[in-house]
Amino acid sequence: MEALEDELKHLIVDTLRLEGVAPASIDSDAPLFVDGLGLDSIDALELGMAIRKRYGVKTSSEDAENRKIFASVRSLAAFIASHRAPQLG
Repeated sequence: MEALEDELKHLIVDTLRLEGVAPASIDSDAPLFVDGLGLDSIDALELGMAIRKRYGVKTSSEDAENRKIFASVRSLAAFIASHRAPQLG
């Protein structure tokens, strides 16, 4: 799970072009929105699309669980791990 969290931190920084933020500096338990990393709803949409593209995991903007799913890197990693499409190969 730690490897997935590290991967997500890089994805967040790269996708959202967070200048001056090192992936390693993001606390896995820190809030992603408002406090913590300070992301907003547009960031959530971009991040959701990047996650869908990379992991084959879809979230709906209508999903009431989104607040929990996107609460932190750790909660996002847990969601992806439990919903990820099986890897072929």
